[in-house]
Amino acid sequence: MSEFTTLTYGVEGRIATITLNRPERLNAISTSMPREIREAVEIASRDNDVHVVVVTGAGRAFCAGYDLEQAAANPDKAAGGQDVTEGPWDPMVDFAMMYRNSQDFASLFTCHKPTIAKVRGFAVAGGSDIALSCDLLVMADDAKIGYPPARVWGIPSTGWWAHRVGAQQAKRMLFTGALIDGIEAARIGLALEAVPETELDARVSALAAHIAAVPKNQLMMSKIVVNQALEAQGLHQSQVMSALFDGIARHSPEGTWFKRMAEAEGFKAAVKARDSGEPIAPETSKPFGRV
Repeated sequence: MSEFTTLTYGVEGRIATITLNRPERLNAISTSMPREIREAVEIASRDNDVHVVVVTGAGRAFCAGYDLEQAAANPDKAAGGQDVTEGPWDPMVDFAMMYRNSQDFASLFTCHKPTIAKVRGFAVAGGSDIALSCDLLVMADDAKIGYPPARVWGIPSTGWWAHRVGAQQAKRMLFTGALIDGIEAARIGLALEAVPETELDARVSALAAHIAAVPKNQLMMSKIVVNQALEAQGLHQSQVMSALFDGIARHSPEGTWFKRMAEAEGFKAAVKARDSGEPIAPETSKPFGRV
């Protein structure tokens, strides 16, 4: 079994649990976390005793997104981590990195065993990528989910939003970059349900146990049928396009403005400006469609 550095893996009865384990950083996504998630999912897939996989976070958050503070403030690094002192930004190198990460997260979707995201605290930005890759999402009612970098400097690299909540709600979430709580997430169908934080562990355990009582072959057939419907809707194409656009968004004029602000004033100041509701990068504005 792999020795993990960013998560823990355990099995109790028919239920495997993957716990993102960087609580000091609110389980922010490091370079190795996507690959380790895939490896843990593959272990659960091969385990004949496992029927269900639960994904959660250690401490007070599910996952606060990519650990970007240092990269954003480093003038020698492009937003995707490329060293800009060695040459211009290569969009396809950026795409390959983000698409690989999105496919590592997608192992939760393609795994033939049901996967449940148990969300407390925050599941934001890249953290929402992980949560939405699971089959079912159960949230604490005061937990927060959303993709704030959709305001500037990012596009969700997994392409999941329209497939989970429909076009209008997906556009609402991405046009605004809003964070919504568990109650609202359940209302729009993003979460299966929201419960008080004190009841979250018990509720997910009960749900997982109820599903785990079903034979693995039945669960596998049901999941394949529903997944095939999502694939027919263009899920794979959404994954490819969103991973490509994520890199482009980080190198648009406005994305460059955000990174320069992070370099000059710090990442937290850039995020505060992004989320303030004031016009983003007003000095870059020009009539749309004109050169």
